[in-house]
Amino acid sequence: MAEMMQTQAGDPGAFRDFDLSRVPSPCFVVDEAVVERNLQVLAGVGERSGAHVLSALKAFSMFALAPLVRRYLGGTCASGLYEARLGREEYGGELATFCAGYKEAEIDEIIALSDHVICNSPGQKDRFLSRCRAAGRQVGLRINPEHSEGEVPKYDPCAPCSRLGTPVSLLDAGVLDGVDGLHMHTLCEQGFAPLARTWAAVEPKLAPYLGRMKWLNFGGGHHITRADYEREALVGFLTGLRAKYGLDVYLEPGEAVALDAGILVGEVLDLPRNRMDLAITDISATCHMPDVIEAPYRPALLGEAEAGHTYRLGGPSCLAGDVIGDYTWAAPLQVGQRLAFLDQAHYSMVKTNTFNGVPLPAIAIWNSRTDALRIRRRFTYDDFRSRLS
Repeated sequence: MAEMMQTQAGDPGAFRDFDLSRVPSPCFVVDEAVVERNLQVLAGVGERSGAHVLSALKAFSMFALAPLVRRYLGGTCASGLYEARLGREEYGGELATFCAGYKEAEIDEIIALSDHVICNSPGQKDRFLSRCRAAGRQVGLRINPEHSEGEVPKYDPCAPCSRLGTPVSLLDAGVLDGVDGLHMHTLCEQGFAPLARTWAAVEPKLAPYLGRMKWLNFGGGHHITRADYEREALVGFLTGLRAKYGLDVYLEPGEAVALDAGILVGEVLDLPRNRMDLAITDISATCHMPDVIEAPYRPALLGEAEAGHTYRLGGPSCLAGDVIGDYTWAAPLQVGQRLAFLDQAHYSMVKTNTFNGVPLPAIAIWNSRTDALRIRRRFTYDDFRSRLS
């Protein structure tokens, strides 16, 4: 997470040559060739290690590319009913669902949709176990390894008093009664070493119970498609784990599926000044890139100059803190000029909102190999109005 607090790294790739005027503004543009490259890397890890690799819809749920995801990965993981429906209806394959708290009104549909129903606590497991068994579904329990690798407490599932997962110190035979597998998700945009350290810390505590389990799920947060990720070490780790315990092993990459695969294109609306040069854009941090405020982080800008003319960029909303950051261009900005932020396919797309009636960005698919461009969705007033009553 260290990089989240600074500039979010982004590889511009073929977007260096993409004509930003080809799409409406604002607009997410996803390069399906990069998504396919990432999927090939993930599929290779699965094939060589024997692990089941599922795509985490919470990070990237662009179902127009579901046929591509299906070609390489074994299924999806969901965080609740709506994602479970999307996974089953659009992606197929295996479906593992985890939610911090299942609702009584939704659990039967979730069970019907899912292959694995992963509970956050022994209480929820006990409450819904018989229904899962009656439907022939496997039941998992999310555990908290009580070993922190996260650098920012807000993003650390193992932080003190975390609501996510059952602490390993509380596990016993009764807690694990009826449990088919264990789930842990403790990483965020991290490499292999934090996973290895986490397993070294938790394995002795889990060893007495692993003989009764069918699978282990290591969740998401693995930056497997990043160039410097130690993929061979990961394959060796997973292969050894399967051989040692005779378990199926699952990974749930989300961000890794769409890493460096998309940009968010915007336009300069106004150029006011208040002690420094400002630029109002049709991209809103609070509406279109909320992690800029929540994380916080500074998204990388396509073509930013090292020196020249610096502007503080902000969105059109009334929120005083709707600020993206300070950026530099070689030449002064002009009203109507296009700009683009890198690495926006994951999380940004799924977190957009219409605060202040700010329009949602359009969604486009580009193929950097063929230069084919498809505008998949343009949002209108009706999309804003339909969320209200």
